[in-house]
Amino acid sequence: MTDGDRFVAALWSDIEDIYAAILAHPFITGLGDGTLPRPAFRHFITQDAHYLREYARVLTLCATKATHDDDVTMFASHSANAVTAEQTLHTWLLTELGTTAEEALAEPVMPTTLAYTNYLLASAYRGSYAEAVGAVLPCYWLYARVGTHLRAVGSPDPLYARWIEAYADPDFQEATNHILTTTTRIAWESTPGTQLLIRNRAHTAARYEYLFWNAAWHQEQWPI
Repeated sequence: MTDGDRFVAALWSDIEDIYAAILAHPFITGLGDGTLPRPAFRHFITQDAHYLREYARVLTLCATKATHDDDVTMFASHSANAVTAEQTLHTWLLTELGTTAEEALAEPVMPTTLAYTNYLLASAYRGSYAEAVGAVLPCYWLYARVGTHLRAVGSPDPLYARWIEAYADPDFQEATNHILTTTTRIAWESTPGTQLLIRNRAHTAARYEYLFWNAAWHQEQWPI
């Protein structure tokens, strides 16, 4: 096993329990067996539309901080793709759910969405390039894993199956592999202290991923 392989293994060991908790969450199991209530899925898609707008900004910040030309190109492309995903998949899903993208974006940003996006923006603005990459990694990695898992399970609901297919798609899996390769290279070029920062940023972001699913399941609202 190479040093890069060992670092990826350490990253995954940090978030493996979180991934297991995500797979066991009723939101995810409901996507797989088709029992997820439509209002919970609508909440998720609406908040995800808000999330993706900020995530695209974070990826742009990663591009501006990148020290390798290939990284600049990759993150700039992924930022544009995040916007495209919002305008295509989300528009279709929201239409099927009886609303529009414009109506969804007019709805309030809920506490977990705001906290998660603020964490990502703070990591990218105030942190190093390595920290920014560590913070964005779990969104790729966990969604790619969840998509692959759910595709193997299958869903009897065509709406949920369409969403699953987007993240099990080979293009998304390839994008995830590129991010992992980039993260490994950054870690290889960094000090042990920076490697620990990458792991810490990724671990917190993975926790927010779980909280994002959980907020949708409970259809989170501002309490006051």
